[in-house]
Amino acid sequence: MTDFSMSPEVSSLVEKTREFTRSTVLPVEDFHRGDIAAAGGDELREKLQAAARDAGVFGPHVPLEYGGHGLNMVERAPVFEEGGYSLFGPVALNIAAPDEGNVHMLDHIANKEQKERFLAPLARGEMRSAFAMTEPAPGAGSDPSALTTRADKVPGGWKINGHKYFITGAEGAGFFIIFARTAGVPGDRGGATMFITPSVVAGLTVGRHIETPDKSMIGGHCEVFFDDLFVPDSGVLGEVDQGFRYVQVRLGPARMTHVMRWLGAARRAHDIAVERVAHREAFGGKLGGLGMIQQMVADNEIDIAATRALLIRACWALDQGEHAGDETSIAKTFGAEAVFRIVDRSIQMCGGLGVSGDLPLARLAQEVRGFRIYDGASEVHRWAIARRAIGAAQKVGASS
Repeated sequence: MTDFSMSPEVSSLVEKTREFTRSTVLPVEDFHRGDIAAAGGDELREKLQAAARDAGVFGPHVPLEYGGHGLNMVERAPVFEEGGYSLFGPVALNIAAPDEGNVHMLDHIANKEQKERFLAPLARGEMRSAFAMTEPAPGAGSDPSALTTRADKVPGGWKINGHKYFITGAEGAGFFIIFARTAGVPGDRGGATMFITPSVVAGLTVGRHIETPDKSMIGGHCEVFFDDLFVPDSGVLGEVDQGFRYVQVRLGPARMTHVMRWLGAARRAHDIAVERVAHREAFGGKLGGLGMIQQMVADNEIDIAATRALLIRACWALDQGEHAGDETSIAKTFGAEAVFRIVDRSIQMCGGLGVSGDLPLARLAQEVRGFRIYDGASEVHRWAIARRAIGAAQKVGASS
């Protein structure tokens, strides 16, 4: 039987993160109504991260050699969930997207020089980063093989041309990881390469912020343009033409850390609603005594428990070095939809107050809605899950 119990060290970090998030971070989020730009952007990030270091909770995922706690995926889950209890918590702990995923990927793929130049300052919170993969139609989106951004070999390096879209954290990022086609044509499953480059270089332009309902991701979701951007050979991340293989190192774990963080936000919504219905008098008694309310409370509890269980199973598979395609797709799809259900029920239980600015529930709903699209839409994950199941059945039939 697999043992998922936490070590004393992880249990202590969970408790310290819970205390820090609720006492230090939540008041800032509530004062600024969850808008990270209005709260000060990078200036606020630096202050919160300094406080997190003082509290001993900074960088739970960061490798030990860079001053973090070096937690594996299973160990990260309860810590990230507590950090996600506040929308600003991930920024404070340096576990926000896309930086957290980039730390994970660079630790596994980058060479020594790239780690010293990019990973070390990112892990310490001295800069932010961006991961430039998504493109406007007809380019790469839910189908990454549609990749159109192109990198052509030139003496000493590569020239990159293309247009990226919805690039989280692009404004103010210290460096970019760029996904570009180096072989083949759009639609081919191979032929992509990852490049890493400082942000302040000729040929790289951050365009407009694309307006989205969520407001807590620092640096916005931006358009980015590459116009003969030169990246030297030393900027190739991993091997040429192996980008689709390398990106899997990032995507599965990053999807799971999204589940962790937003499960924390959903738990906050649930806690607020349960506190409300436990004491609100209506219809001759407490709201919590009504069967319809009790069903919503129970359904929230079930969704929280089920999301955690699927999440831990997927994280365990990743920690074992497995590809975990099914496990991560299942946990991501169920978690994204469950998180939204939890917040939506919590709003319903609080009635008019739930949709007002007097509670954070409405802004939480705006934040978590995008998760059913971010990191792969639910429909795409369902298609992948079904395709693998049917493919496995066909192989069994062919061999019998």
